[in-house]
Amino acid sequence: MSNIVAIVGRPNVGKSTLYNRLTESRKAIVDDFSGVTRDRHYGASEWTNHEFTVVDTGGYVANSADVFEAAIREQVIIAIEEATAILFVVDVTTGITDLDDEIATLLRKGNKPVFVVVNKVDNTSQVSDASEFYSLGLGEIYTISSMTGSGTGELLDEVVKHFEDIPLEENNRPKYAIVGRPNVGKSSIINALIGKDRNIVTPIAGTTRDSIHIHYNQYGHDFMLIDTAGMRKKTKVKENIEFYSVMRTIKALEEADVVILMIDAVEGIESQDINIFHLAEKNKKGVVIVVNKWDLIEKNSKTIKVFEEQIRQKIAPFTDVPIVFTSVLEKQRVLKVIDVANKVYENRARKIPTSKLNEVMLPIIENYPPPSLKGKYVKIKYITQIAGSTPMFAFFCNLPQYIKDPYYRFIENQLREHFEFNGSPIQVWFRQK
Repeated sequence: MSNIVAIVGRPNVGKSTLYNRLTESRKAIVDDFSGVTRDRHYGASEWTNHEFTVVDTGGYVANSADVFEAAIREQVIIAIEEATAILFVVDVTTGITDLDDEIATLLRKGNKPVFVVVNKVDNTSQVSDASEFYSLGLGEIYTISSMTGSGTGELLDEVVKHFEDIPLEENNRPKYAIVGRPNVGKSSIINALIGKDRNIVTPIAGTTRDSIHIHYNQYGHDFMLIDTAGMRKKTKVKENIEFYSVMRTIKALEEADVVILMIDAVEGIESQDINIFHLAEKNKKGVVIVVNKWDLIEKNSKTIKVFEEQIRQKIAPFTDVPIVFTSVLEKQRVLKVIDVANKVYENRARKIPTSKLNEVMLPIIENYPPPSLKGKYVKIKYITQIAGSTPMFAFFCNLPQYIKDPYYRFIENQLREHFEFNGSPIQVWFRQK
């Protein structure tokens, strides 16, 4: 479900290190936006069978103490509005600062669970120093060292108690989420699809996730559209509109079957687009990439091919994704976006008969077997598709532990080449026979 854990705090308290620890990533994902120096970190995590998204609100505007503090304040406000739980990170080596006090004041006004995380507690002598953070008035404190990981397990045990499974609306219609950075044309494409006759669609608002659901039923299409275009309190977010957009996108992405990722043809695919793409992939969602504002690009016979190649290089290794070039303003290929999303939805739900799988894949494996390791040979005997909401395949063999990543990619590519999985992530497992 769409549980979001936001990490807040002043600079240099170890937020990014904690983020990397929780997401088990070696390096935080960084976006560098023009005019604003700011980190954007968000990734998937899991603890005791609870899946959630971690968002690091860290970031700053360079060379201005006032703007710097304002940016942190805005991100804390957004976290209070959008997150399921908030980790307020402080530094035991410096004690409480004025900025810590200000952030604590904002957090006390909110109604979200706040965990005061006292970081850099690297030895037992510092545990007593951490007690001063009780004076922030936010309840229990949790001492950790994000560098070594000590204390993070106990912290997460408490955090997941505040997660709730939000029941999804029960219907069999496909759910498509239109996501993307601000000003790429999300609102425009929704307006173009809906048209002026609002009677054709049924807006369903008021879900606890605060996204707008639109029942679209015309031109032979019947699906739910999850709209992430609308934003509350725009005056509150200012430079943090990008961050606000990310929080909304994560929530919509969790609900969707297919994510329609819109990018700006003029600006090209940027780091935040790639991060959202990989988050959709990790969550096993179907993906369609829509390049909007194509009417503003000077074109020749090779323009589309070159643009597609640039996108596929940046989203690798999952490159088997449809790319649609549109101009919503000119009403060009808008309905094609829905046709392609429908196709990806079908591909994501595709079931391949076991007999067909073995008939196609076993000869390929025989001609290109896994490399031998230490004189031992892997023999794959049998293949079947595992029941699930997305395509998953089990290859039964004698020595699954000897199969390395390159062969996994080879098998996935062969499945894609011989069966129709365009736009859908697929999973491959090798199991002991």
